[in-house]
Amino acid sequence: MKRVLVCEDEDTIRDFVVINLKRAGYDVTDVKNGEDALKAFENAPFDIVLLDIMMPGIDGTKVCRLLREKSKSVGIIMLSAKSQEMDKINCLMIGADDYVTKPFSPSELIARVDAIHRRVEITRPSEEEIPVSSRDVVSGPFKINAKMRTVCKNDKIIDLTQVEYQIVEFFIKNSGAALDRKSILRHIWGENYYGDDKIVDVNIRRLRMKIEDDPSKPAYIQTIWGFGYKWMVVDN
Repeated sequence: MKRVLVCEDEDTIRDFVVINLKRAGYDVTDVKNGEDALKAFENAPFDIVLLDIMMPGIDGTKVCRLLREKSKSVGIIMLSAKSQEMDKINCLMIGADDYVTKPFSPSELIARVDAIHRRVEITRPSEEEIPVSSRDVVSGPFKINAKMRTVCKNDKIIDLTQVEYQIVEFFIKNSGAALDRKSILRHIWGENYYGDDKIVDVNIRRLRMKIEDDPSKPAYIQTIWGFGYKWMVVDN
């Protein structure tokens, strides 16, 4: 069952979201505030959490941080009436997978949730689905363990979300190739993603902070201005 937790303090919006998710085949639990969202997450597993940003008590951004500390794989989508670019960037930088601006249509909502759910499902492959030969991929100081879905640098595990893991995996498997933002977006977020490709840039910024020796002078994820990015590693 595809389980979704909806946290929204406005009754009309929450009811709208819940009805449309149920029609799309999701098992939905809904709460009105951040405190109840955290309690619900402790008591049951969820694939995706939809969080309103502006709520009384614990706001959505704090809930997002706390949920991301508890789980690297759960999909988190922020809901907000704010449409400023910085608001979107801030949400993505603290660990959200996507950001939906109110008002939104049922088709957009379901498409965004479906895209995140597909990503969540990909993060749970069985051992039989991963060929032995592809379980470890090495690139310079980095090693990917596809079975455990982890990335190590100099034999130390890097604390990555599953979106960040997928980006590193995609880069390393295409080492040296120039990858445009659209191709990265399609590979990670799916063909029918409704958002813009700036979500790629924000995730790259967050990823560089974790893997680069000096994020201000990235050596591994190099920018190709006006196009996209390229993974570069000089093997010793």
